[in-house]
Amino acid sequence: MMAFLFGFVGLFTNPFLVFIALFVWMGAEQEAAMVQMKSSLGGIPVSRVMLTDYRTLKPDDTLAAAVEHILAGWQEDFPVTFGDHVLGVMTREDLLKALAQGGTSASVRDAMQREFPIADSHDMLEKALALLGSCRCRSLPVLHDGRLVGMLTLQNVGEFLMIQAALRQAAQPALRR
Repeated sequence: MMAFLFGFVGLFTNPFLVFIALFVWMGAEQEAAMVQMKSSLGGIPVSRVMLTDYRTLKPDDTLAAAVEHILAGWQEDFPVTFGDHVLGVMTREDLLKALAQGGTSASVRDAMQREFPIADSHDMLEKALALLGSCRCRSLPVLHDGRLVGMLTLQNVGEFLMIQAALRQAAQPALRR
């Protein structure tokens, strides 16, 4: 309402008020979108959204193995594991940088990130997304009792939300009958 008032008054008195109205309106739109997203994600555990079909790398694997994994499928980031324990993460960017410096014979151990954020399978999705945003990464290893059980990716979260929206839309006509 305030944005409309500033815009209307600004048309007749001060054009600067039109710009203020525009910024107030854009801020309100972003806040409304954020509230809607938070309500959509509320109460959803990471375990419902995480990928359970993923590939891992070993620290002694060569970069050629990581290249094969990338070319064979959809996955771009890989947990580097020893048994069930995650030692690091190899991102596509890490791989490309290492390939440019040393070719495919270098080991994953030399190119992986050793410090990386993780999510717990019982964490709420909202918390995990905040972690993804703060680290500016595309994916997180998901652990349960210290063991790797999945990967959480922004792409998969988006797909989950689209599926939930479609299911809600399908349920609405049934409610109207």
